[in-house]
Amino acid sequence: MNRATIYSTFKTIAEKYPQSPAILEDGKSVTFLELDGIVNQILSKFYDSGDKYIGIVMSHGIMQVAAMLAVLKSGAAYVPAEPALPADRIKYMMKNAGVKLVIDDQFCSNLPRTDKDFPDRSVPDGIAYVLYTSGTTGKPKGVMVENHSVVNYAHAFEQEMKIGPGDVMLQYSICSFDIFVEEVFATLLNGGALAIPSKEIHSGSMEGLMDFCKRHKVTILDGFPYFIADINKEPRLIPESVNLIISGGDVVRANYISRLKDKNIRIYNTYGPSETTVCSNYYRIDTAIPLEDGTFPIGKPVAGVKVKILDENFHEVPKGEYGEICIFGEGVSHGYLGNPPEQANFVTLDDGTRFYRSGDMGYELPDGNMVFLHRRDDQVMILGRRVEPEEVENVLNEYQGIDRGIVRAFLDEAGLHYLVAYIVPNLGFTLAGLKKWLKSKLADFMIPEFFVSLHKIPLTVRGKVDNEQLPVVLKEGEYK
Repeated sequence: MNRATIYSTFKTIAEKYPQSPAILEDGKSVTFLELDGIVNQILSKFYDSGDKYIGIVMSHGIMQVAAMLAVLKSGAAYVPAEPALPADRIKYMMKNAGVKLVIDDQFCSNLPRTDKDFPDRSVPDGIAYVLYTSGTTGKPKGVMVENHSVVNYAHAFEQEMKIGPGDVMLQYSICSFDIFVEEVFATLLNGGALAIPSKEIHSGSMEGLMDFCKRHKVTILDGFPYFIADINKEPRLIPESVNLIISGGDVVRANYISRLKDKNIRIYNTYGPSETTVCSNYYRIDTAIPLEDGTFPIGKPVAGVKVKILDENFHEVPKGEYGEICIFGEGVSHGYLGNPPEQANFVTLDDGTRFYRSGDMGYELPDGNMVFLHRRDDQVMILGRRVEPEEVENVLNEYQGIDRGIVRAFLDEAGLHYLVAYIVPNLGFTLAGLKKWLKSKLADFMIPEFFVSLHKIPLTVRGKVDNEQLPVVLKEGEYK
């Protein structure tokens, strides 16, 4: 196991490159030395609190990153949430993790001055953060990731992407997704800088975002395939400084990068669930030939990680044969908080070897690169985020305006998932009321795109939902 931690690695970089830029914003920037100073200022407010898990609900920027590093230095784990998430969802996450202290923007205002450098209490096998993902029980589940796993990933990222001082990563992802971990820690722990746009620029036009990237000489863009596809529509906007684009979180298609391939920019398809620390596989696609279906392989395992295609008895299948993608090695996380049913996906063999069953089916090509096919269960990707339709369905059925509801996922003409809710309304039903209810409980991407009113839910003779009898709402694909 790597004996370093996230903070100890950051500290080493800060001592090696004290005057190098660490975070860039419009009108403000901090060096590694200055960022470490802010970490100690924040830490002075809770260092001896004894908290095991500390919530972070903050606007993106210098203070947010510093707060995360402060939590890590204290030996605790941070539990991130976007301020815009429904209050009930944030409350559930914090309660589930046993969070007593939540750091917000106000907490980090008017920080006390201090020259004290607090001792680093982080340990390699200590939990670094808890990310909440969609769960089959109807409630999100918290993935606990250890320090050494993130440090290993930062090393693997540097080894493949050749990132270092002088590189600038656009920080675009929200904090509750593991792309954020890649953006922040795979950059800072290798001496690169983060460029963090304002909320207005982040939610504005692509032209405004790319202008921000040009001002700060961004070299790396990282995001979901749909973000990459949007960039592909207007490649003229991409600054000349950009030399690397990374796609992750869902299937990337050849037509998503059709224009980008002419820009002399390295482009990667990445794969890996949150349970295995950001990514387990990389595949360079700007010079690759796509598969017959227009997608790309997910590639080979990153450094410190092993990936195998296994059958239902956990035996490795021959190349070319279909099986489940299973991940071994440094990236495998500690597991889930509270031991939910999904904990069974973390498997320990008789010899002590531990691995994670991804639930994704795939196969290995003759050259050793792997191909993702589809999910083993009902979990789907909506705009790059994992969603359990059953979780959405459970929330849907809590609404008093319906007698029953079910949620199903379908593929549009571009091969992307969308959700449809089938409901049996009662006298108190209004669609506006239902949507308001869902928005109070779920993230926006989890809310079904379509709602179909039925007199009753069709059932089979065994009393289960007859999916064949459900009307299908057709949807055109946005990216063709």
